[in-house]
Amino acid sequence: MSRMERNKQLHKKLAQEEQQSTKESIFARRTRQKAVDSSEVQSREESIQESIEGSQPDQSAGSRRTTGHSFNIKPSRTHGGDTKGKDNYRPHSAHQKTNSYTKEQNVKQKPKQKVKQQKSKKKRRHPILRIVFRVLLFILIYSIGAFIVGQQVARSDSSIPKDDTETFNGVTSADGSNNILLIGSDSREGETGRADTIMVLQLDGPSGKPKLVSFMRDTLVTIPGYGENKINAAYAFGGADLVRQTLAENFGINTKYYTKVDFQSFEKVIDTLFPTGVSINAEKDMSKNLEVAIKKGQQDMNGLELLQYARFRMDEEGDFGRVRRQQQVIDAIFSEMKNPVSILKLPYAAGKVLGYASTNLPVTFLLKNTFSIARGAGGIDRLTVPVDDSWQYGNSATAGSVLVVDLQTNQQAITDFFNQK
Repeated sequence: MSRMERNKQLHKKLAQEEQQSTKESIFARRTRQKAVDSSEVQSREESIQESIEGSQPDQSAGSRRTTGHSFNIKPSRTHGGDTKGKDNYRPHSAHQKTNSYTKEQNVKQKPKQKVKQQKSKKKRRHPILRIVFRVLLFILIYSIGAFIVGQQVARSDSSIPKDDTETFNGVTSADGSNNILLIGSDSREGETGRADTIMVLQLDGPSGKPKLVSFMRDTLVTIPGYGENKINAAYAFGGADLVRQTLAENFGINTKYYTKVDFQSFEKVIDTLFPTGVSINAEKDMSKNLEVAIKKGQQDMNGLELLQYARFRMDEEGDFGRVRRQQQVIDAIFSEMKNPVSILKLPYAAGKVLGYASTNLPVTFLLKNTFSIARGAGGIDRLTVPVDDSWQYGNSATAGSVLVVDLQTNQQAITDFFNQK
């Protein structure tokens, strides 16, 4: 072999070795870059996994494994083949999609769950509401039916004379209360000309509880159009409406409704409402001019006994003692209404009262003031007119023995009484 050929072979060998070394260096660089990229990816995955576990501690292991498999990391390359690990690298994009889908699913599910809960609550409430509605409907139907029956029974009772409803120009008080004028008389003794009992009952006044004012029948007053006379003569001169005018002029008290009850009717209503009697503590033994004798002490009185106790005045107190006992009887009647049996009979008894009585009292007023009537079971506030230290005995040429009263003092006492809580 010539020297020239040996030189060509040597140069060729050197060129091959140089080319081989160049390829090896490029491969080494690529290998090193891949290792670096892999380590960066692994570290980022670990940091992301830790953040996920920290923010969602309640996820199960299975859900974390699923989230971990969702990563698809491919480092981008340049045309020259070099890898840029930080450019365009978003390893948590798949996790974001999974999380956003889960949130949307939860948001969609929550309203459905609330709707289901609301429906279940409504289903639970409906039976209770239906039961309450049926009970109230039954009570309403029963009350109306019992009231009508009681009223018809009273109207068909021929043993007691019936009184027609009188003309009564009632006036509402300045404070908005509708006072009821109560008038009692006894036709058996021929006393229908004069009122034996005059009271005013307030159910819907400023105090919110029943108030009862009793007027002593011998009180000297000015009767409009008739001059001075006893207050009980006002009914004989002009009926219930003249009594209303007399109370307004002398004591400044207005009444909107009236009820006149015969004492025989009173007995029957009491026996209907309280068949076992009314519990009351009699002040003393009473027998003079009474149909039945009353013994002192706690006892249950029927209608006749209760009426005799309320009307007795044949002692040293006279009309003062009688008015006090009348108030005691009214209070005892209200207290007896605590008994559930009496409450059930109340609509029937109310119908009887309105059937026997002469009254303009509407049923709607009684229904409206049912709560006030129930409060009366705890006791009624009572006032007697004339009040203490506001009167003296006197004589009148037209009325005989009378009580001369200080009208201004009594007017103020009535106003204060009605306003007292």
